[in-house]
Amino acid sequence: MKFDKIIAVRTSKTVYRDGDRAVKVFDEGFKKSDILNEALNHARAEETGLPVPKLLEVGVVDGKWAIASQYIQGKTLGELMEEYPEKMDEYLNLFVDIQLDIHSRKAPLMNKLKDKMNRKISATDLDATTRYELHTRLEGMPKHNKVCHGDFRPSNIIIGEDGVNYIIDWSHATQGNASADAARTYLLFYLKGDEETAEKYLNLFCEKSDTAKQYVQKWLPIVAASQSVKGNPEEQELLNKWLDVVDYE
Repeated sequence: MKFDKIIAVRTSKTVYRDGDRAVKVFDEGFKKSDILNEALNHARAEETGLPVPKLLEVGVVDGKWAIASQYIQGKTLGELMEEYPEKMDEYLNLFVDIQLDIHSRKAPLMNKLKDKMNRKISATDLDATTRYELHTRLEGMPKHNKVCHGDFRPSNIIIGEDGVNYIIDWSHATQGNASADAARTYLLFYLKGDEETAEKYLNLFCEKSDTAKQYVQKWLPIVAASQSVKGNPEEQELLNKWLDVVDYE
């Protein structure tokens, strides 16, 4: 394996640059079905017309599954936020605008968010009563069919040198309720310890989308339960807080 350089290292996967391609190589043991689903999500996101790096190939590199896509020259929005903190408000506005653009698209063949959330709740270590309440709350939420990124964070936006803002990492994408997607983004900021940005983000999302903040907050216990399946002990205490404070209806 002789790639130009490592772009990113994430849990169970490493992203390399190979000329004009970015190659995500998955660790041995990573479920083949999850890799193929990620590639399919990526292709379906491309078909919506969103600015997504072109999917080029799914294959095997040194015995490990890999997804190759177009390499984008630029910096992530997360990197720019760290480099230019004085422009944080401007970047956050752009971030929300990109998310709203995603939510304006349709991809009828993507997996449904509610189905995924129901599976995640069932897979948690929560007691039967809490799981029942979460399933009930989820079923009571309005059914939508908007494209939801599922892991929308500043590091998944590349501000391209060509002036295009590219959206990457579609492994968690579904179609469903945009407020669930917003609740997850809010939680991701919170889990990073950036409570101030989390609150700014949520206020901005609700203002720009004309959504009641309480409506997004109703999704938080469901999204927290889904996130807890990852089993990250550092996150568990905070996620439990979101589950504990909910007043079930």
